[in-house]
Amino acid sequence: MSQRGLEALLRPESIAVIGASNKPGRAGYLMMRNLLDSGFNGPVLPVTPAYRAVCGVLTWRDVASLPMSPDLAILCTHADRNLDLLEQLGERGCKTVIVLSSKPQQFAELKNCAQRFSMRLLGPNSLGILAPWQKLNASFSPVPILPGKLAFISQSAAVANTILDWAQQRAVGFSYFISLGDSLDIDVDDLLDFLARDSKTSAILLYLEHISDARRFLSASRSASRNKPILVIKSGRSGQAQHLLNSPLSLDAAYDAAIQRAGLLRVQDTHELFSAVETLSHMRPLRGDRLLIISNGAAPAAMALDQLLSRNGKLAKLSDETRHALSTVLPEAIATANPLDLRDDATPKLYQAVMTALLDSTDYDALLVIHAPSAAAHGTVTASHLIEAVRQHPRGKYITLLTNWCGEFSSQEARKLFTEAGIPTYRTPEGTVTAFMHMVEYRRNQKQLKETPALPADLEQNTDQAHQLIARTLAEGITQLDTHEVRVILQAYGMNVLPTWIASDSAEAVNIASQVGYPVALKLRSPDIPHNSEVQGVMLYLRTASEVEQAANAIFDRARQAFPQARIQGLLVQTMANRPGSQELRVVVEQDPVFGPLIMLAEGGTDWLPERQAVISLPPLNMTLARYQVVQALKSGKIRGRNALHPLDIPALSQLLVNVSNLIIDCPEIERLDIHPLLVSGSELSLLDVSMQLSAHKPGGPSRLAIRPYPRELEERVILKDGSQALFRPILPEDEPLLKAFILKVTKEDLYYRYFSEINEFTHEDLANMTQIDYDREMAFVAIHTVNEKSEIIGVTRAVSDPDNTDAEFSVLVRSDLKGLGLGRRLLDKMIKYAAEHGLQRLTGITMPNNRGMITLARKLGFDVDIQIQDGIVNLSLTLEKARIL
Repeated sequence: MSQRGLEALLRPESIAVIGASNKPGRAGYLMMRNLLDSGFNGPVLPVTPAYRAVCGVLTWRDVASLPMSPDLAILCTHADRNLDLLEQLGERGCKTVIVLSSKPQQFAELKNCAQRFSMRLLGPNSLGILAPWQKLNASFSPVPILPGKLAFISQSAAVANTILDWAQQRAVGFSYFISLGDSLDIDVDDLLDFLARDSKTSAILLYLEHISDARRFLSASRSASRNKPILVIKSGRSGQAQHLLNSPLSLDAAYDAAIQRAGLLRVQDTHELFSAVETLSHMRPLRGDRLLIISNGAAPAAMALDQLLSRNGKLAKLSDETRHALSTVLPEAIATANPLDLRDDATPKLYQAVMTALLDSTDYDALLVIHAPSAAAHGTVTASHLIEAVRQHPRGKYITLLTNWCGEFSSQEARKLFTEAGIPTYRTPEGTVTAFMHMVEYRRNQKQLKETPALPADLEQNTDQAHQLIARTLAEGITQLDTHEVRVILQAYGMNVLPTWIASDSAEAVNIASQVGYPVALKLRSPDIPHNSEVQGVMLYLRTASEVEQAANAIFDRARQAFPQARIQGLLVQTMANRPGSQELRVVVEQDPVFGPLIMLAEGGTDWLPERQAVISLPPLNMTLARYQVVQALKSGKIRGRNALHPLDIPALSQLLVNVSNLIIDCPEIERLDIHPLLVSGSELSLLDVSMQLSAHKPGGPSRLAIRPYPRELEERVILKDGSQALFRPILPEDEPLLKAFILKVTKEDLYYRYFSEINEFTHEDLANMTQIDYDREMAFVAIHTVNEKSEIIGVTRAVSDPDNTDAEFSVLVRSDLKGLGLGRRLLDKMIKYAAEHGLQRLTGITMPNNRGMITLARKLGFDVDIQIQDGIVNLSLTLEKARIL
C-alpha cells in the first residue's frame, strides 16, 4: 500500500524512453509516438545510441548522459538488458520504471534492484498507462481515450485493449487506464489508495485474475470503497481457468465473500463488464431498490421483468396519486401498471408526457425506459423528447434513469444522445436490468459495510481453556479429533454439543451399527479402554421415527454379543423425530490459499460441494456480518428458512457463527472444523457430530487472516487519579451508540477544538466511519467506565496512518465533565506506545492556539510545538524514535 513513487508514475514531469526507435512496429517507436501524440507537456527523453533523433526529438546515448533524473523511465529494449538498465536508472536517481517485457527468471533480481534504489516498478509485461487529464499515453495502445471520471486497472493487457477499443467507440472517458502486468512491485492495493484520493476519479473498475496479498487488497478496498464506487470483474472462476491463468487455486465463492465484505461489487462476465463501465460513467446515488419499467411493447418489458425477478429484484408499486397522474396522459386502452406498456404505436410526445407525470412521483427508486424500433416513433426523436423532459423538470437531475433503446442501426444516434446527456443507455432489456441490479447490490454492500452490529446476547469465551486443551492434544501427537474430544473446546466458546456416550471399542461399536444398517453420527476414539470394561452406550443418529425401536433392539442384541463380559447401561438413539420440526445444517471451516480461514454455511447432507452448496464468509464475524451470511444463504436457497413447525432462528444461528469465528481467530492450530450435522430446532442449536483437524505448524497470530481481527491483546485496565478504574481498549463497531452518547457530553467548545468547525450532529455514516475501522490502517482507543453494569465511553484517542505506515495523524478527546483525571495523558501515552510498536515513525496533530490544555500536554509528552499565529493553528509533531528512547 506504499504511495512512494506513485506520483512520479501517474503524474510524471519528465519521461525517458529507453530503447527509443525510428522503426515502425518496434516498442520504442510506438511508445515515443504515443507520448508525443498525446500532447505530454514535459520533456520526453529518448535514449538510444542508434539514432541522433527519434520522432524528431534529439536522443541521448545512454542513461548516464541524460540531462536530468527522469520521474518515469520506460524500458522498451530486449528483456536481457533489463537488469543492467535498471541498475543504471537507479544510480541516475530515476523514481519509477515501466517494464514492458521480462522473463519470470528475472523477477526476483528486478525487485531486489528496484528496492535497493527505492524505485517503483510497474509490470513486468505491462501494457503501460494512459492518463488523459495529464495528456499522457505511456502505453502500447494506439487508441486515444477521452478524459473522464472512471479509472480502470487491469491485470490483463488483452482485456485492457478490448476495453480501450470499446470505450473509443462509445466515447467513454477515463481518469486513468493502468495495465499492471505481473504486479512485481506496484499492485492493485497501491493504486486503490492513490485513486481514492484523486480528484479526477469518481469511480474505479478492476479486472482481476488473482490477488497477491489478500490482507493488503481488502484493507485498501475497504478504505477506497467508502469514498468511491468500485466494480470488480474476476476471471478464473473454475480451477481449470485458475490453472490456465497461473493463479493460486482458491474457491471462487471466497472471492465473492471478500469483494462483498470490502463493499465492492462484482460483475460476472465481459458483457456485464461493458454494462458496468456504462453504469459507473453516469452513476447517481440510488435511494432504494424499487424499479419502474416503461416500454412500447409487452415483450421487451417481459424480458426486463423476467431478468429482474430472476435476480431477486423488486418492482415499484404505483400509488393512487401516480395512477391518477398517468391516467390523465395515457390513452384509455392503456392500463396504469408496472410494467407500463405504452404499446408499439407510442409517440415521442406520449413518452415525454408519461415521463413528466412520473417525475413528480416518489413511488420508485429507478426508472427504466425501453424503446423498441417502431414506425410510429423514431428512436432518435423519442430520445430527444425524453432528454428534454428530464432536463426541464426540477427533479430530473435527482432521479436514477436507465434507458434501453433496442436494436442496433436505428438506435445508434439515440444512444449517443443519451451518453452526451449523461444518461446510462444499454442495448438489451436484460442488460439494463443487470446494470440496475449492480447498483442495488452495490448499495446493499455499502450499507452492510456501515451497518452497526449488535453485541451477541450471551457471548461465552474461555480462550485459555481452549488453548490448554489443544496444546495438550498436540503434545500427545493427536491432530484429528472427533466429537467427544472436541466437545470441551467448543463448549468453551458457548457451543452446545450433545453428551458423548463412550463405547469400550470404537471400531467394534461402529461395526455393530453399520451391520445393522444405520448411520453412525459419533465416531469414538478409546483404544485404551479394556475389552471387558463397562459400555455406557452407543450413540446413533437416525433420520425417521419408524427406525427407532427396531434399531434400538438390534443394536442392543449385537452389542451384547460383541461384549459378553460388559454391562451395558444404556443406548442413546438421537433421531429427527425426537425434535419435532428440526432441520440439519452444516458449518465448515476450511483453509483457502488466498484468503485463509473460510466459514461455510450449508444444508446438511452427505455430499460436500462448497462452491454450489455453501455461503461463505471471512472471519472475523460480528452479529451483523453473521446475519448477512444467514440471510444470503436463505435468499439463495442454500438453506431452508422455515418448516412446518418452526422458523429458523436467525439470531441464534448468527451467534453460533460468531462463536465459530472467535474460536478460529483465537486458535490458529485449527486447520479444519466440520459441524455436521448441526441440528436446529427453534432457537435450540445442537452439535451432533463434529470433527476437528489440528496442525502444530500453523502460523499463529492474526497475520493468517485476510482481515485483521479485533486486537484483544491491546486491552488494558487503568487506575485514574480519583481511584476509579477504566478499561482502555480498541474501539469496536458495536460502540456506535456509546460513542454517540459520549459526544453528547462533550461541550461545543471542545468539539470545535477537535474538529475545527461547529458540528450540530453526527450522522450514522459519521459514527460508522469512527467505529468501524481497519486496525491495519487506523487505531482508536476508548476509555470505558462501567458503573452498575452500565458502560460508557469517557475518552477517545485516534491515529490514522498514511498508506506507507510512516506518519499518523492523532487526536484525543475527553468528556468535558471529566477533565483533571489524567485521562488525556494516559490515552495519549497508550497511543504513542502503540504507534511506536506498530512501526510508525512520527505522530502529528493540529490544534488551536486557544487549546492550552492540549498544547501543555503535548509539550509534557515530548511533542514539538509549532504555533502558527497567522493561520490560527498549532502543529504538533513527535518523532517516535525519540519516544522509544524515552
